[in-house]
Amino acid sequence: MRWIVAVSAVLLSVLASVAPGVAQQYPNRVVTIIVPYPAGGPTDQLAREIAPALSEKLGQNFIVENVSGGGTNIATARVVRAEKDGHTLLLHNLQISANVSLYNNLPFDTEKDLSPVIFINNNPLILIGRKTLEPNTLKELIALMKTKPLKAAHPGVGATGHLATSLLAQEAKVTIDLIPYRGAAPALQDIAGGHVDLFFATPQSVVQQVAAGEMKAYGITAKEKSPQFPKADSFVKELGPKLEILYWHALFAPAGTPDAIVEKLNSALQEIMSNPATQKMWANSGVAPYPKDQRSPAAARVLLKSEIARWSQVVRDNHIQAPVQ
Repeated sequence: MRWIVAVSAVLLSVLASVAPGVAQQYPNRVVTIIVPYPAGGPTDQLAREIAPALSEKLGQNFIVENVSGGGTNIATARVVRAEKDGHTLLLHNLQISANVSLYNNLPFDTEKDLSPVIFINNNPLILIGRKTLEPNTLKELIALMKTKPLKAAHPGVGATGHLATSLLAQEAKVTIDLIPYRGAAPALQDIAGGHVDLFFATPQSVVQQVAAGEMKAYGITAKEKSPQFPKADSFVKELGPKLEILYWHALFAPAGTPDAIVEKLNSALQEIMSNPATQKMWANSGVAPYPKDQRSPAAARVLLKSEIARWSQVVRDNHIQAPVQ
């Protein structure tokens, strides 16, 4: 037994001495941040904000590659299969937690095959309506929905907007006609054109249209109202805590990536998130950096597990199943 203890001690000593060297050498070539969506959306936008900042801090080029399709699972699978050296990363959002229960045939285990680096930022969702919709307040809107079904667009089966709309119908005890679209852009076009009634959007995607009076903002999935949308009431105050929905972004590495590399990425991103210019830019569009006490890799793992459990319940309660891939 003594020799086993001695060998274990030597191995631990060797690993401890290797870890700092791994971190010092990283990155030693171009780092690719995989985004599971086409260019132009909020996840892609964030990736293109943090990539040059990471390049500057860590001394190597960080580039963004868009790998869309398969309900974001194609991109995730690619990162899972990548070398465990921190040179291929995944920037994802709330959708990755919902996919665990939406798909029965995922070729990976989200919790086991990915190493969460950090939760970066979050924002509530805004329920917007066509400008000709009669109600002017969230309370009035809910009262109208109790008398007749309204048409709500969503970006696709199982997408965050679909889940949020289903949760709204569940908690308000109303029927909503769900109209699937291929992404948020065509849905927003039809809201502006008056062809559908409602849509859950990210703040940054509609703040200008709402301010211009092209569409109405009814509710925000947060505890408090937003200065960007002063007429949008809190869903939490109106319908309860289940309607607090924060659309988050997080960075992931393949499971097995050395802790020293994960910690180095985490530290660099924390500096970026703490930059006043970054915070001001995000605040102008209703986005906030993740709270300081929840920015560690350990916290990210706990948060991911919690989000998987939460959205699994919503998927089961509303009998949502993503199309077979």
